[in-house]
Amino acid sequence: MKGKSHMNWSWIIMITFLVLSILDVRFGIFGFACMGAPLYHAIRGRGKIHCQKYCPRGSLLGKFLENISLKNNLPKGMTTRTFKNILLFFMITVFSFSLYHAGFNFKRVAFSVFRFMSISLILGIIMGVIYRPRSWCVVCPMGHATGMIRDAQNKNREC
Repeated sequence: MKGKSHMNWSWIIMITFLVLSILDVRFGIFGFACMGAPLYHAIRGRGKIHCQKYCPRGSLLGKFLENISLKNNLPKGMTTRTFKNILLFFMITVFSFSLYHAGFNFKRVAFSVFRFMSISLILGIIMGVIYRPRSWCVVCPMGHATGMIRDAQNKNREC
């Protein structure tokens, strides 16, 4: 089973997360698992394997946008390390403020996570329609962060 991708079906996880979070906002807390899984894999030395084999958002975008995507290339500026760093910093900042304002109220924290996950999915859908289906994956802050972890680990191994 080594090397097998779950991308054919992992989109179900994203749909389930969205539906459950709409029905009861407390399920939004499970969004931390979507954010934590790629970091877990990266810290364990597996690099960006989450993006390539497991990501529910990437699976959803790839599966459902293929036939409606305009399939344009992303603008070159959006693929640069600088753009990805700015996007990562912006999203961490916005998410941090959202969590700070939620305080220690469980429902408000869960709603903040749900809102964050939903907005990034909407951005991914818009990008997937205008550009290629998984264009979000190119600029995804979690993917970029895991790539940075992988690069730091590789650099430490060289020393």
